[in-house]
Amino acid sequence: MRIAVLSGKGGTGKTLLAVNLAAVAKNATYIDCDVEEPNGHLFFKPEGVQEEIVTVRVPQVENERCNGCRKCVEFCNFNALAYAKELIVFEEICHSCGGCIMTCPEKALTEKERAIGIVQKGTAGPVRVLTGMLNPGEPSGVPVIKKLLAEENPEASKEIFLDSPPGSACIVMESIKDADYCILVAEPTIFGVHNLNMVYELVRLLKKPFGVVLNKCLAGENPAEKFCLERKIKILGRIPFDQELGRLNSNARIAAAESEKYAALFVDILEAVRGEVRHETVADS
Repeated sequence: MRIAVLSGKGGTGKTLLAVNLAAVAKNATYIDCDVEEPNGHLFFKPEGVQEEIVTVRVPQVENERCNGCRKCVEFCNFNALAYAKELIVFEEICHSCGGCIMTCPEKALTEKERAIGIVQKGTAGPVRVLTGMLNPGEPSGVPVIKKLLAEENPEASKEIFLDSPPGSACIVMESIKDADYCILVAEPTIFGVHNLNMVYELVRLLKKPFGVVLNKCLAGENPAEKFCLERKIKILGRIPFDQELGRLNSNARIAAAESEKYAALFVDILEAVRGEVRHETVADS
């Protein structure tokens, strides 16, 4: 079972939830798809870490073959090629489609590998920890996420928790495309509702079953809760605004491993998610 955890922006508690759910699930895999700013490994502190470089293929020019016909330049919709006395390749904006190479009548273009990030694999007790890290300045983390998900072994863990990037862009869609269930994390503010609506629209577009966890809950009105009730969205659980929880999280400690109170809280949320997944499975059969 693949469970993706999403939020409309950073700082809502997405990693807090994903890490603690993986911890209480025991036989689980945690995959940090937030490749621009991964921090789940700081909590798990995995051992036996193996690292693999992620590369993409980009064109390189053999200038002695190029006759300046510019057919490759005209083909590229991403403006990754230009001709000014000789052919210039802007590797950072190349989408690695290979079309320019196929278009060149002089066979002046070949391919080379360009490193854009790394994937790390390790273990933290019974939890497998996979982390993607995109090199600074790279325009897209999609290739790193694809590599991460290719490393996933469904037979190794009963449950797989995908810590998605914040927002609703292409890298988020890539990280949740094969998810069985999505958890949306929301803050109790008007701005939190705006961000919740972003991922709400995304999971509906992708036809993914989902529920919401309300984080930083206080007494009184909760705009995010009101949003869910008005749309009959399943509320899977509520995480209180709690100084002790905040302190543990800011110190990269897994709250469920430090306190029976928090362990019970995240177990309840996990059981609610499992119940929703079972319900979806029965409904589809």
